[in-house]
Amino acid sequence: MTEICILVFDGEKIVQRYETLINPLHRIPPYIQAMTGITNEMVAEAPVFEDVAEEIFEILKDKIFVAHNVNFDYSFIHSQLRHFGYEYDAHKLCTVRLSRKILPGHQSYSLGKLCYALGIKHINHHRAGGDTDATAALFQMLLANDSDGHIIKSLKRTSKEHVLPPNVPKTDFEKLPYTAGVYYFHDEKGKVVYVGKAKNMRYRVSSHFSNNATTRQKQNFMRYVHRISFEECGTELMAAVKESSEIKRLWPKFNAAQKRREDVYGIICYHDQNGYLRLAVDKVNSRYEIVSSFHHLENANAALRQLVHEFDLCPRMCFINEKLYEEKLHAILCKGACDKKEPEIGYNARVAKALEKLRNLPSFAIIDNGITREEHSCILVWQGKFYGMGFIPTDITVEHAETFKDLVTPYKENSVITNMLFNYAKRYPAKVKLFVNGE
Repeated sequence: MTEICILVFDGEKIVQRYETLINPLHRIPPYIQAMTGITNEMVAEAPVFEDVAEEIFEILKDKIFVAHNVNFDYSFIHSQLRHFGYEYDAHKLCTVRLSRKILPGHQSYSLGKLCYALGIKHINHHRAGGDTDATAALFQMLLANDSDGHIIKSLKRTSKEHVLPPNVPKTDFEKLPYTAGVYYFHDEKGKVVYVGKAKNMRYRVSSHFSNNATTRQKQNFMRYVHRISFEECGTELMAAVKESSEIKRLWPKFNAAQKRREDVYGIICYHDQNGYLRLAVDKVNSRYEIVSSFHHLENANAALRQLVHEFDLCPRMCFINEKLYEEKLHAILCKGACDKKEPEIGYNARVAKALEKLRNLPSFAIIDNGITREEHSCILVWQGKFYGMGFIPTDITVEHAETFKDLVTPYKENSVITNMLFNYAKRYPAKVKLFVNGE
């Protein structure tokens, strides 16, 4: 995290604004600097998140969390606050989902394209302040046009005390449903110390504490657990995917399985602030579009070099900095994009052709039961890699893969999840919607 902006909106106007750069305590990758305009020098004197965590928590607590693709933003704030001892839990509103219901019919619901279509001023793309201002203006428009009450509807959510750890309230256990999902055990500061998945969460959590084992490991575990929370999932498969993702993200103290670091590298693609498509190699991160991923850094770099050579891409625009490589090929391959002499439309067309060559792995969605009868669960595999998952209303017919991408929440891919999904798709082909060339 390099920057945060929070606007407090009372339903009519903005009553408070908080905005600051954040020192991430490590170097900002060049491609992120190119996209956001935030440099290492800009954050050098900025506070670290721990220094502002309490102030951010005080601003956010007891308020509704609104964002465009809310689960993505919320996950960053939630995990950072939890890491520094603040148990944050909020009602959430997603302006992507609300826009689809209140303002239907738009070709794209990405923040930039939707704001352009609606005439909302959106300046400083990829900066916290600019994106937050645009989201606030969009939310005001949604409030003004919500004649069917979708916003209020979105805010609604439809004893074995003696076996529980001594510090866990009985009410935490009683809230657990008899459905598939992921459950979390928290310590006294709210930090997650264990993540589990289950077909029936109430039964599974009870089984953790129903035996009389007095081992040091068991008692240490019992002593650490102060709270239980959970997230319902439509299916056992979705719960297994969520569990794997959360273990990799949170690295809980008492989880043993799947706690192995995976340095997976990918070729990423994004638009810089001048409108040029950029390709780069970095460790896989769900914040950016991963065109293709590799288990070894040298393989990812070799694939990118091949694309640069085959499609006359600028090595500098692809962050290939080897001097010998640049000296021999830059003058031949580059047509001036790095100096803005070649129009972005021509350069981007060649990048698009390069991307098409990489996108030759299958894309499919696994459609199954949702949490309620009014929705389906959806897990999306995009070009051979797990992309994300979410829920789709049963009254919506989705035919194109790009639409699925807008409807699901992106997650960080790992090999355990991807292998799990491919195996499941082979076993249950009736639940699979296959896309040809991503369409």
